[in-house]
Amino acid sequence: MNFIEHESAEKLRGAYYTPAPVAALLSRWVLAARPRRVLEPSCGDGAFVQAIAAAPGPRPALLAFEIDPAEAAKARAAWSPGPGEVRAEDFLAWALAERGAPPAVDGVLGNPPYVRYQYMSEQSQRCAEALLVGQGLPFTRHVNLWVPFLVGALERLAPGGRLGLVIPSELLVVLHAAAARLALLQHSARLLILDPELLLFDGALQGALLLFVEKNAGDAKPADHIRVLRLSGAAFLGEDPEALFAQASPAPAPPKGEKWTTALLSPAERALLTAVEVPRLASLARAGVGIVTGANHFFLVDDETAQSRGLGAYAHPMFGRSDHVPGVIFDEAQLEANRARGLPCRFLYFPAEAALSPAAQTYVNEGEASGLHRRTKCRVRTPWYTVPSVSAAPLALLKRCHELPRLVRNRLGAYTTDTAYRLWPHDPAQSDALVGGFVNSLTALSAELEGRSYGGGVLELVPSELARLRVPARPEQAARLGPLDRALREKTPIDAILDEQDAAVLGGIGLNAAERACVRGAWARLRDRRQRSPAVEGPPSSPPEP
Repeated sequence: MNFIEHESAEKLRGAYYTPAPVAALLSRWVLAARPRRVLEPSCGDGAFVQAIAAAPGPRPALLAFEIDPAEAAKARAAWSPGPGEVRAEDFLAWALAERGAPPAVDGVLGNPPYVRYQYMSEQSQRCAEALLVGQGLPFTRHVNLWVPFLVGALERLAPGGRLGLVIPSELLVVLHAAAARLALLQHSARLLILDPELLLFDGALQGALLLFVEKNAGDAKPADHIRVLRLSGAAFLGEDPEALFAQASPAPAPPKGEKWTTALLSPAERALLTAVEVPRLASLARAGVGIVTGANHFFLVDDETAQSRGLGAYAHPMFGRSDHVPGVIFDEAQLEANRARGLPCRFLYFPAEAALSPAAQTYVNEGEASGLHRRTKCRVRTPWYTVPSVSAAPLALLKRCHELPRLVRNRLGAYTTDTAYRLWPHDPAQSDALVGGFVNSLTALSAELEGRSYGGGVLELVPSELARLRVPARPEQAARLGPLDRALREKTPIDAILDEQDAAVLGGIGLNAAERACVRGAWARLRDRRQRSPAVEGPPSSPPEP
C-alpha cells in the first residue's frame, strides 16, 4: 500500500513531462486546424508550449495553466514574446468558474496530471466532483486527476476545435475512467486513440495513450464508434495525424461508459466473441473477498512460529500467493510442501468468545505493544485480534496474475486472505469441472478484456470484473483437473497447456480449430500488450505508475 508521506512532491502534483516528439505530433494535429486560441491546462515547464512555438506559421494566443509558480515561470519564458498568458493557478478551479460561459478556446494540448484522488488537494477533490457531476457524468472517489482535466478541457473547447492529449492507458480499462469515456463520446465528432506498443516515457511503468479529438457541434448525438490504433516502434511520431486516422478501423463504442478494451480486437475477433455463448462466472458461483486481517505479518505465520510460540490450537491452514499453489489443487500435500519451505502457511484465529491461552495472550500483547490495535482494520473490531468473516470456500482465485488467472480447488478447506477471492459454486458438484476447465484461451481473453493492468504487466480483477468472466461449464471438464494441475506444477509452457485445454474445453463447446486459433491469437496479443516492452530511449516522462 502506498501512503502520501512516501510520495515525492513531483508525483503528488503529477509533474511528469512529455518528450518533445510526442508534443510535436499532438501539436501538428491541433495546429493544422489553425486555432486562434490554444489551451494548455497543465503546462509544466513548457514541453507543449515549446512545441507550439516551434511550429511553422503564426502563433495562436496561448492560455496555459500551471499550479507550480516556478514551472509556470519556465513555460512563460519559453513562450515569450508570444500572445496570450501562462497562469500560475489551478485549471480545475478556472474551468469550474467558467461553466456556462461560451467556449473559450478552439485548441487544447497537454499532458494532464496523473494523481490519485486521495493524493489530491481538498480543492482539487471538490472541483473534480463538481466538474463531473455538473455534466451528468459518474463520479467516484477512485477517480484520477487526469479525468476531470480531460472533462474540463472538452467543455471549454469550441465546436470544431481540436484536442490532443497524453492520457494514461487506464482510459480503456478502469472503472473510474467511465466519466472520461462518456465525455469523449458526447463531445467527439472524430476520435482517435494511439496505443503505442512500447513505453514512450522513460522511468514510467504505466503506459500512455495519445488522444486526438475533433469536437462536434453541441446538439450532435454521442459518437457510437471509436478508433484505437496499436502501433509498434516510434516511427509514427513523425507521421501526419490524418494518415494515422486513415489507418485505424472504427469499433463499436460500448454503452454506458463501459470499458473500451473490445476496440483492441479485430472485427473477426469481436464477431466470434459475440457469437460464442458461454456463461458468466456470476451465473456459476458466488464470489467474495478473502479474509481481511489488517496485519498479515501478525496473523499469517509459518508452521515453526506457530508451534514454537505455543499457538498450534489457533493455527489453521492458509494460502494467499501464487507460490503457495503452483498448480490448481490445494491439499494436504501442498500444505506440507509449503510448511517445509518455511512459507507463512498458518492463519491465526483467536475467537472472541473464549479466553486466550497464556501463550496466545502474550502474542496478542506483543501485537498491541507494536500498535497493531490502532490500525484501521483492527481498531474497528472488538476485540481487535478477532478477525471477522473467517470461512473457507471450495474454490479460490488470486486477484492478480502475470500470465493468466486460474481457479484453485481448495480440497483442504484452507483459509485465504484478501489477496484472493473465495468462490462458492451454485452447484457444489461442479467444483472440479469449473477448475479443470477454467484455464483456456476464451476465459483468459475475457480476463484481459474485463480486468486491468498495472506497471510491470500485472493483471488484476476486481469483484465486478471477476463476475463477468466467461467460463465454460461442462461436467466432463472435471477430468481435466489432474492433468492441468500436473502440467502447471511441472512448469509446462503455457502455450502447450492451452493447446490441450483449448482442444478439450473450447472444442467441447463447439469451437473448431480455426475459431480456437482466433481466440488464442486475440488473448496472446492482449497479454503481450499488457506485458509491455521497456521504454524507448528519450527524455522523461508522462504518467507514473499508479
